[in-house]
Amino acid sequence: MPVTLDDLRRLAILQSLFPPATLKRALDRMQFVQADPIRAPARAQDLILRHRVKGYRAGDLDRRYSRLGVEEDFFINYGFVTWELQRLMHPRTATNVPAAGFFSWPAARRKRALQLLDFVRQRGSVHPKVVGAHFPPGKVKNYWGGHSNATTHLLDNMHYLGLLRVVRRESGIRIYAAREHAAVALDAAARASCLDALADAVIRIYAPMPLRSLRSLLLRLRYAVPHWEEEIQGVIQRATERLAHAKVDGLDWYWPADWKRKRTAPDDSVCLLAPFDPVVWDRYRFELLWGWTYRFEAYTPKAKRIRGYYALPMLWRHRVIGWANLSVEGGVLRPDIGYIDPLPPRDKLFKGELERELDRMRLFLGLRS
Repeated sequence: MPVTLDDLRRLAILQSLFPPATLKRALDRMQFVQADPIRAPARAQDLILRHRVKGYRAGDLDRRYSRLGVEEDFFINYGFVTWELQRLMHPRTATNVPAAGFFSWPAARRKRALQLLDFVRQRGSVHPKVVGAHFPPGKVKNYWGGHSNATTHLLDNMHYLGLLRVVRRESGIRIYAAREHAAVALDAAARASCLDALADAVIRIYAPMPLRSLRSLLLRLRYAVPHWEEEIQGVIQRATERLAHAKVDGLDWYWPADWKRKRTAPDDSVCLLAPFDPVVWDRYRFELLWGWTYRFEAYTPKAKRIRGYYALPMLWRHRVIGWANLSVEGGVLRPDIGYIDPLPPRDKLFKGELERELDRMRLFLGLRS
């Protein structure tokens, strides 16, 4: 049976928005959840998990972090990865993406890092302020072109390289402890196996995807395993050979071969999705599937915003039909809703389903009705 764009929409939604599970099971299934510090009205990781975890409340990931078998780390973006996924990425050897490589640092920087690592080991876990008070202050140019505290920047680099881990957060600040990954020499076949496993994790989160997106996402594995960057083109080639594939409207689309296409009836529930939710994360795929342009505008000057500061795409009946900007004032949720069409859906069920989604958001945020 020919694959249609509607089939791809259903596949994207049904595979990503699976029936809600426990937090541990949801994380084990996803393997990676992107993180973002903006709270509008909650952080991205919480907004992503609330659709996939039974009874999830904002902050549950932080509160239960130490018991979930996950780590903060850089995969294709920064976020939370399972231990199994993290083991495939470490140890990270000499690299400059996105942190300066430990073995390529000047001697003085290596010495400072070793001193800092010894300091962390002695104390068990440390707040960056404690480290900053012990080591001389200074400023360095960071990855984004600005300037950061030199000690904080070095902690970030050491965390990326796997010398440190985040044991918890205090008021949003990372608390670090020492962690070292055993160096294991891998032959070409073992490296290919690790890379393919990392690729499969990416694909299961963001598929189905057109070839352009598949290539772009798998190239981002250079952040996960920069020491194997030269081998990623082979990963892309192997992925296109083993994945299910169809040409739809002139474009090649790919997804895991074991996924079953089901032409199910659309769900009446309204879902307000995080800007980084896997269903909407890929902006190129978004336009192909939903027929309109969505951009993340938090860093866009206010006068130039089209959808709003932190517009949450609105999913209803296998279509993304609009967006919502949510704010909290005096403990009350204030929604500002927009639609692609001039008017909201006329279906009498829609209004009630939207109200139920807003009620779920209030419960998630711990707000009064």
